[in-house]
Amino acid sequence: EACKLNSQEVVEEDKRLKLPPNWEAKKARLEWELQVQEKKKECAARGEDYERVKLLEISAEDAERWERKKKRKNPDLGFSDYAAAQLRQYQRLTRQIKPDLEEYEKLKEQYGEALYPTSDSLLHGSHVPSKEGVDRMVADLEKQIEKREKYSRRRPYNDDADIDYINERNAKFNQKAERFYGKYTAEIKQNLERGTAV
Repeated sequence: EACKLNSQEVVEEDKRLKLPPNWEAKKARLEWELQVQEKKKECAARGEDYERVKLLEISAEDAERWERKKKRKNPDLGFSDYAAAQLRQYQRLTRQIKPDLEEYEKLKEQYGEALYPTSDSLLHGSHVPSKEGVDRMVADLEKQIEKREKYSRRRPYNDDADIDYINERNAKFNQKAERFYGKYTAEIKQNLERGTAV
């Protein structure tokens, strides 16, 4: 009997391994969707609004958590690499594009099939950008330059700070040493300043 049970378990395990890796999640999702559909039917039969009934069942903590998740949906990840930064800029610029359909129709009438270039078409140099398009590009470039200036700001010089360096290179070295070892050497430094060092 143990051999029989073992072989059944092997068959079950083989079935589980042949299923896709996200099968459990898909199954749970489908069951949840079925429950939602049943609740919607029940609410419709009673003449109630499903959204209101659903909100009555949700706790305030869960609602707050979902709101925070919605706010975090588009976080600014900052700079990771140049390719990602270029992709983000491309996506931002394409979101801003609003096509001018009237201008498109005019070009379509003017050029006909030549508007859609193929390997044989020669449209090089025939396109002249509109004044509004140039102004938009200039405004965007100025905005980029302004943003870039914020990132490469000079650190302000602090006149009140103690002078513990002999030149600029030594000042940078001391700043690095303070950043990495300052918390360990704070007590020794205070003793030296007070004159109580052993």
